[in-house]
Amino acid sequence: MSPFILLQRLLPQHLLSRWVGRLAELKHPKWLKNTLIKAFIKHYQVNMEEAFAPYPEAYVNFNEFFTRALKPGARPLAVADVLSPADGAFSQVGKINGDQIFQAKGKSFTTTSLLGGNEEWAALFQDGDFATIYLSPKDYHRIHMPIQGTLLATRYIPGDLYSVNQTTAENVDGLFARNERLVCLFDTEAGPMAAVLVGAMIVAGIETVWEGQVAPPGSQIITRHYAQPAPAIELKQGDELGRFKLGSTVILLFGKDQIAWETWCHAGNDIRMGECIASRINV
Repeated sequence: MSPFILLQRLLPQHLLSRWVGRLAELKHPKWLKNTLIKAFIKHYQVNMEEAFAPYPEAYVNFNEFFTRALKPGARPLAVADVLSPADGAFSQVGKINGDQIFQAKGKSFTTTSLLGGNEEWAALFQDGDFATIYLSPKDYHRIHMPIQGTLLATRYIPGDLYSVNQTTAENVDGLFARNERLVCLFDTEAGPMAAVLVGAMIVAGIETVWEGQVAPPGSQIITRHYAQPAPAIELKQGDELGRFKLGSTVILLFGKDQIAWETWCHAGNDIRMGECIASRINV
């Protein structure tokens, strides 16, 4: 076992993440907040020219900087069936083999485990398609709808907080199915779609536009259904879905024979929010 993986297992993952979360929410002293933001920009070479507010002093705290908005037009939406929901890189992309989703180097996990043991939801994606998109620290950290959809349900699943970089993916079994995550299930023109927002080491929070920060007490799986007659939560293609306060990964799931990935979509390739990544098969 590599020292990096061993360190992650030994560290108090949740305590460390909560501590970082509190630090990222600090507004004062301003010099400390500004120093942290400037150091982060320099270290990770963050492109602030595309940010709506390009100066560190404009942000109330580090979290506001990290989840920064972009200038209008910075991410034009392609005319396409399925768009990239985020800036980042494909960790993996392809077919779901029965219920097996490929992780890295011979490692896989099941749709049922990813979705917190919900076999009914997992059946929707049997032999379907998936894309695992990794957001690095320098990336824009808001997640957008790849296709227009109506929210059916969410499922918060507590878990570990391992890093989600490639090294960890290659060395930790079932990484994305064991980390803390939020599953968002939508009905779309391409059938059921799940967007799974995966937490990670020092990720200080996951937010959605309809619920705010997802921080349930305790360690229980929590499922919420958004059914009629309550007003439907409908998001257009390109609308913001949620955001990460530091770090992480989003996994998209589609049903069998619903979409076809673009030929350039391969593991390791960089993507930007709003780019065409797939087309519908049944139009």
